[in-house]
Amino acid sequence: MIEELRISSLGVIDSSTLELGPGLTVITGETGAGKTMVVTALGLLLGGRADSGAVRAGAKQARVEGLVAAKALPGLVSAIEDAGGEVEDNGVVLARNVSAEGRSRAFAGGASVPIATLAEIAEPLVAVHGQSDQHRLLKPQTQRHALDRFGALEKLQATYAAVYDRLVATERELAEVTATARERAREADLLRFGVDEVAAVAPQPGEDAELAAEEARLGHADTLRGAAEQAREALSSEHGSPDAMGAVAAARGLLDGVRDHDPEAATLADRVAEVSYLLSDVAADVASYAARIDTDPHRLAAVSERRAALIALTRKYGDTVDEVLAWAETSAMRLLDLDSTDDRIRELAAQAAALRVDLAEAGTKLSEARVKAAARLGTAVSDELTLLAMPHAVVTIKVSPRAAEAPADPAHPPADVLQVGERWVRFGRSGLDEVEFLLAANTGSEPRPLHKGASGGELSRVMLAVEVCLAGTSPVPTFVFDEVDSGVGGAAAVEIGRRLAKLADEAQVLVVTHLPQVAAFADRHVLVEKSSDGTVTSSGLVTLDDAARERELSRMLAGLAESDTALAHARELLDLARRKNG
Repeated sequence: MIEELRISSLGVIDSSTLELGPGLTVITGETGAGKTMVVTALGLLLGGRADSGAVRAGAKQARVEGLVAAKALPGLVSAIEDAGGEVEDNGVVLARNVSAEGRSRAFAGGASVPIATLAEIAEPLVAVHGQSDQHRLLKPQTQRHALDRFGALEKLQATYAAVYDRLVATERELAEVTATARERAREADLLRFGVDEVAAVAPQPGEDAELAAEEARLGHADTLRGAAEQAREALSSEHGSPDAMGAVAAARGLLDGVRDHDPEAATLADRVAEVSYLLSDVAADVASYAARIDTDPHRLAAVSERRAALIALTRKYGDTVDEVLAWAETSAMRLLDLDSTDDRIRELAAQAAALRVDLAEAGTKLSEARVKAAARLGTAVSDELTLLAMPHAVVTIKVSPRAAEAPADPAHPPADVLQVGERWVRFGRSGLDEVEFLLAANTGSEPRPLHKGASGGELSRVMLAVEVCLAGTSPVPTFVFDEVDSGVGGAAAVEIGRRLAKLADEAQVLVVTHLPQVAAFADRHVLVEKSSDGTVTSSGLVTLDDAARERELSRMLAGLAESDTALAHARELLDLARRKNG
């Protein structure tokens, strides 16, 4: 609910604050006083198009602020917090600035937000009905939503929509898998060839590095053995030639001979002794190494052949044998998925067929419920129109299936065509039906669609009648009516006021009106006053007390605020309105 509306430099309004509350609030005033600026201000708060021409002459910018009670609107609180704003004391401020140059800024809970975000936040809060907004009732989706709300069909609609979403997702996946079946088969053939090729070679982890080392050793066996034998001879000669062992032994003997004369010489002798032991060990190892070197040409050929097979794999599937083995493992897993394509297609096709049966059942239940609700809503709206001085008007709500031709291949119908019993219909997320409001304004006339069979005044009353019938079912907490009573007078105007008051029992209702018969039913009457120079001052929006209301109704009735006759008539209207629930 909107608790307060502050307007600055908008149109003829300089600066005004409008305190609002529950029930019915009417806004009246002389022509040109700025009544519709209140609706314009609300439009800006709803994220509507900004017009720099609406900025008051001489002002740098126009500003509109709305204080909204958020206690009963958890969705609003979440939206404000998601936008970076804050909710304080269960209230949130929405604001819009429009500069004289045409620039526009929006704020929600103190945070600057894009205009589109403000529109998303505020759109569920207010429903504006005016001469320029009546076209909304002409939209098929608006009429369908109204019928579903009246019939409390949200659960059936949600059930149908859930099945619809699953069907769309399943058929989309089926189309993708089917369309890529050839590519998947090609991919599977390539992967299978590669996996089989790797399996035929059967490489072992690290085998490529081991074989490379062995091949290098076998290929240079003679050179390695010759070097080893010469090294052994140099270390420890078997033919009496000078060698390292002999030289070290001589050095050790010389130092041992003088070790008693100097401790340092003894230390050096011990170190030379260690060298002799090491030389002995190394000489033995070199001799053993030379004896182990294999010059088997058959083994060299086998190693070279094996390395060639491994290199062929690493050229295709990885830089090393370990990478080749990892590729083979991943490819084997992918093959399992690719080889199940046909099974997946059959599985998805079966799921889609079952979901189509479920969708036809859910759609049929929704359609049947809509037909029943349509009869009740048509009667209720017709009864309301009788009270709104259209005693012969009959509203009929037509619920009809979207007929479609039988497909050439019933087993594979188009994505938006569904078999329901023996019929074929087109379907969407909203159901199987087209919903259309028809109006027969006079006895004997044929029911016609609203956009063909209703004048502006009649459409205003149909719209009001629908909202009254939907009172209590709408999630929108605030309704704004901008002179929807245009072209209506007399008893019809009284009934419009009565119906607006009834709607206000369930929601906050703001009405801009020029009819005293409507204004008399207000719980709160706000007057837009002109100053002497033709502008509206900061106190231009005045909430009237009982006496002031009588004078304003008198002015609206006769153009004379102090006429005794008009005042008496005003009191009569107020008395009638006070008995509205009597």
